[in-house]
Amino acid sequence: MELSIPRNLSVFWVFLSVIVFAHVSNAFYLPGSYMHTYSNGDPIYAKVNSLTSIETELPFSYYSLPYCKPLGGIKKSAENLGELLMGDQIDNSPYRFRMNVNETIYLCTTTPLNEHEVKLLKQRTRDLYQVNMILDNLPVMRFANQNGVKIQWTGFPVGYTPPDGGADYIINHLKFTVLVHEYEGSGIEIIGTGEEGMGVIAEADKKKESGYEIVGFQVVPCSIKNDPEVMTKLHMYDNMSSIGCPAELDKYQIIREQERISFTYEVEFVKSDVRWPSRWDAYLQMEGSRVHWFSILNSLMVIFFLAGIVFVIFLRTVRRDLTRYEELDKEAQAQMNEELSGWKLVVGDVFREPDYSMLLCVMVGDGVQILGMAAVTIVFAALGFMSPASRGMLLTGMIILYLILGVSAGYVSVRLWRTIKGTVEGWRLISWFAACFFPGIAFVILTALNFVLWGSNSTGALPISLYFKLFALWFCISVPLTLIGGFMGTKAQPIEYPVRTNQIPREIPARKYPSWLLVLGAGTLPFGTLFIELFFILSSIWLGRFYYVFGFLLVVLLLLVIVCAEVSVVLTYMHLCVEDWRWWWKAFFASGSVALYVFLYSINYLIFDLQSLSGPVSAILYLGYSLLMAAAIMLSTGTIGFLMSFYFVHYLFSSVKID
Repeated sequence: MELSIPRNLSVFWVFLSVIVFAHVSNAFYLPGSYMHTYSNGDPIYAKVNSLTSIETELPFSYYSLPYCKPLGGIKKSAENLGELLMGDQIDNSPYRFRMNVNETIYLCTTTPLNEHEVKLLKQRTRDLYQVNMILDNLPVMRFANQNGVKIQWTGFPVGYTPPDGGADYIINHLKFTVLVHEYEGSGIEIIGTGEEGMGVIAEADKKKESGYEIVGFQVVPCSIKNDPEVMTKLHMYDNMSSIGCPAELDKYQIIREQERISFTYEVEFVKSDVRWPSRWDAYLQMEGSRVHWFSILNSLMVIFFLAGIVFVIFLRTVRRDLTRYEELDKEAQAQMNEELSGWKLVVGDVFREPDYSMLLCVMVGDGVQILGMAAVTIVFAALGFMSPASRGMLLTGMIILYLILGVSAGYVSVRLWRTIKGTVEGWRLISWFAACFFPGIAFVILTALNFVLWGSNSTGALPISLYFKLFALWFCISVPLTLIGGFMGTKAQPIEYPVRTNQIPREIPARKYPSWLLVLGAGTLPFGTLFIELFFILSSIWLGRFYYVFGFLLVVLLLLVIVCAEVSVVLTYMHLCVEDWRWWWKAFFASGSVALYVFLYSINYLIFDLQSLSGPVSAILYLGYSLLMAAAIMLSTGTIGFLMSFYFVHYLFSSVKID
């Protein structure tokens, strides 16, 4: 009783300390960029990103077209690794707003358009290129009615081509609507790090002045023919009278040689009840949630079906045979061995070294590295750490994780090599191959695609300097960590085989049909768990939509891992039952063959869902990136199946007594 009083008092003081600490301490604001408040009349400058199109998938610089330039010149924003790899090029722009000041502004009038500029404007207009503008880290949004349905898009078109296709018209007047929320000072102050970084919330002076937060950015694009003689008398940022968008084509600004185009814009500030933490909800509205749930339920049905088969294999077949085998005396066992059939006959060959064992070790090690990168990235994204406000952060995080997880690739590759060979000799070569295998595939594919992008003068082309940076990151981080992981693999406890391997390999009985047909067919089951989610991912990549249902993606990843493991175990057992002891590669490709169906589905998506994609260059880019994605999926899913099958075979034959 005497001891309980101090313990209760200690709990009370700990609880009180937590409350006091929470009251006075700093905290991190995680989701997205930090909050910025503006006072009335504060200047706000918009930024512009690369021009993009779902027709060509080739990004181009905003200032590759004859648009108005800022007074202080073009200045590029600092970009992270992910933004550079995605082809983003964020520049400053002349579009200037003043908080809560509704006005119509004149920007500039171009010089007479020459033949090259007219050709470029017409081409970008007909290829449906979009201008991507950013204000306070929010992309501009526009709304359109399509068959009576209101559709939202990010960005606005470069120009307009009527259905008859007779002429092209440029968008030269923008009607912006900026949604603002009045912010009441609540004793916190943002002393954060940067536009795309994490902000730090600290206790601040209670007298903090109220301000306005930007919670929405919308645009209505127009084409208006102006009199250049009148417009040239104006200066940049001169006020004008309000302009209405015309409905007649003859009042649109046509694109043709010697035309002088005047650019104007107007802005209206509208108060909104949307709070700053919820401002991305309009962009991240999840469509088709029922489809996601259907995908998960479909995957669960496949899992339960396969789990039933595995349950039957273990409990009704394997355990029954092992129990009967254990109950017999030695003479009966010897007699029974002569009558054995199925998986028990390959006991002396099941752990025989497979063909191309070095390649298998390298692929399994790289698969562990890719799978770890994907799992950690999706978990962090599902927890809200990968905000869409932090452009390129998802890709940057994936690359950093891949580099760090080189340790796991080296460790798994060398330990598997040591298990197969029984010696650590050659572990350095294995580690080097593990460090170079998948990066080499990615380098070859990306270099070939980069030549295509260079030939098109696209901002999506990687500059030579970025190549050297990526090479330095790989050589200075990934390779040493892979070698360290390989060294750790040599020191790890070796995996001992439960049975001895015969000197002479057993002949495999002839089969009515080739075994690779069964291996290829097994990939349909894992594909069935992810093809619906794959549609949404491809749409986000190629149609410019936001993908932010990482919670669903995490569930699908877990289901995919389970299905791959079950499929590989079932197929391995089926091969052993027909006395086929060459299970190593078949276990890998039983689940890894899902990559073939992913690539075929990507081709199907290109033909039926990306019908607007035009030109061989766009198709080459699409197929190249799809091939790289399929290779990564093959290595990761194949690794899941192989490791689970290895554990299954090891467990199965460790339960058999062999004299």
